[in-house]
This record gives sequence, C-alpha cells and structure tokens, in this order.
Amino acid sequence: MSLETLGWGPDLDLALSNAVSPSSSSLVPGRVVRQQRGLLTVQTAGAAFLARAAGRLLHQAQGAEALPTVGDWVLLQPPASGDGEALMHAVLPRRSLLKRREAGSEHDGQLIAANVDVVFLVMGLDGNFNPRRIERALTLAWNSGATPVVLLSKADLAEDAAERVLEVEALAPGVDVLAVSARTGLGVEDVRARLPPGRTGVLLGSSGVGKSTLANRLLDAARLVTQPVGPEDKGRHTTTHRELFVLEHGGLVIDGPGMRELGLWGDEAEGLATAFADLLALATGCRFSDCGHQNEPGCAVRAAVEDGTLSEERRASFEKLQREQAFQHRQTDAAAQRAHKRVERARSNQGWALTRSKRRGE
Repeated sequence: MSLETLGWGPDLDLALSNAVSPSSSSLVPGRVVRQQRGLLTVQTAGAAFLARAAGRLLHQAQGAEALPTVGDWVLLQPPASGDGEALMHAVLPRRSLLKRREAGSEHDGQLIAANVDVVFLVMGLDGNFNPRRIERALTLAWNSGATPVVLLSKADLAEDAAERVLEVEALAPGVDVLAVSARTGLGVEDVRARLPPGRTGVLLGSSGVGKSTLANRLLDAARLVTQPVGPEDKGRHTTTHRELFVLEHGGLVIDGPGMRELGLWGDEAEGLATAFADLLALATGCRFSDCGHQNEPGCAVRAAVEDGTLSEERRASFEKLQREQAFQHRQTDAAAQRAHKRVERARSNQGWALTRSKRRGE
C-alpha cells in the first residue's frame, strides 16, 4: 500500500524532511490505522506493524495530546524480526485533531482522530435526535480544525426527515446537513462524494445511530459488526476499537465506538464562536461589550429571544458550553485560574459587604 493511498500529501513531504536527521535515517513514515485498548497498528508503505511509543516520545510528550492516535502520521523503527513490535519515535505535525473530555473526568482528555478533513456528525432519526447535542458536536468539530457535516441517519424510519434537515440547517448555518439511510442507500453517495481520494473523514455519534452500518455501506462490504438498537432506542456498544479504512474509490473513513458524552476539552474558542456565529452576531448589538445575556439592560440577545428570532434553548445551550469552555481553560492556564479566583474573591467580598450593610440597616 502506498503512502499516497493513505492520504500522504506534499505538506507531509516537508514535515518529513524537517523531522528526519542523520541519526534517525532508519525511521520510516506510516499512518496509525487502528487503536484498540492502547494497542496501535501503523501501516507503512511496506507493511503493517503493531507499534508502541518509544520511551523518548513518552518522556517528551506534554500530556496525552502529544501522543499518537488513529489518523496520525508517525515515524517508526520497524522491528528487527517480522513479528515484533515497532517503536514510534515521533508524531508528524497534524492538520487537525478531534478530541473530547474523558467521560466521567473533569481534567483528562481523549483523542478521537487526527488529520481528518471532515467530521461526520451522525444522529439517528429514530429517537436519538437532539438539537442541543448537535450544537455540542459542532463545537467539537470546529475546534478540531476539520469541516463538520451533519448526517441524520435512519431517515427511512422518519416521516419528518425533510423538516429535521431544515431544523438543523437553521442552527448550523453554512454546514451541510444530509438525510441518510444505510439500509436503503439514501444519501450514501452524497457522503462518499465528500471523501475524494486521499481525503479522510471520521464518523462521530452515539451508540446505535448507525455509524458502523454506514461505514459498511461506504465500504460495500460487511467489514464491521453491527447490532440492532435495544429497547427505548438505546444503542449498544458493538464497535470496541477505532479503525481507518480505505474506500474503493480512494477516500478514507474512520469508525469507532459510540459516545454518549461529548465534553469539551482544551481552551479553543474558535469552535464555539463558529457554532454560534448567529448568536454572537446578535451580541454585537448589546449595550455592554461584556454582556452576559442575562438581565443586563440593552441586551440584544435577550431581545431576540423575546421576539422569537432566537430560541431560549439555543441561548441556554451557548451559555452552558461557554461556562464549560471557561472551566477547561482554567484547568490548563495558570493565569486564567488566578484571574478567576480574583473575580470569585471580589464577588464574595461584595456579598459579605452587602450582608453587613443590610444588618446595619436593620
């Protein structure tokens, strides 16, 4: 398999020339194509190897974000024997990185995929549909540096698929929204068209929304195990690993386990600003530049909610994600932590002074 088949391009030629030194001339480039319970498989031009990070790479990594994940291009030392483990010595610069906060944790992150061009946000129309979850997923996708596309799956089971498409288009201006059905083939060619040769996509969604079924349809083969959705439209975790597949026409797609939680991780602000561009455009009309869109006088966002231009649910969703992002920023930025403590201390002092004043008045 050639590196070009895996998505290698001119930008990586330059990265490779900068990364390879005389002491590392024996290293070969490859792409991480599979991850399961910490085990990585790297495909090179000559062969596929089970691989692990070399000690120096682990030592120099500034957190989990610096370690390889599915979709990464790495430099590795092939094993001396054909059945041994390869050692990954470097991760080549990424053009995108999709990540989330680890489920059940406030501090730890999880890498989902690297070097993807398009993030397919898959949501089922069989009871899984949730506009607020779409907003959250869009924020993650825009933060990654890739382009999001919303796929409303199982469209053959919904009588209102066309209305749902319009609803999502309204909350995701400029984002392609497709109704698809892996069973009937509806929209599958539209998905395939967004993955021309060398372009990589990743399927992101909850368990049971049909990601693996769609991947099988794109592959024209039953490569991935699927199961029917359980009672009350609850998906089952059938896929237990992440894997990159090369499609027959040359596009690439990454499938992985379903995710019930899509917590924000990191301090990137671009994703939230892009996902809620309509709300931020309204905010430019607020009387105060630091308006919190609560009860401040002259709030253009609140005015839009009152006249029906903006839904209260969308405003509340933005506020929730903004708080979550600010919290994550404080976890990674010492200056932000100190500033937050100063604000909280000032609020506490103001509250104490107000209470003392009231008592004196009594």
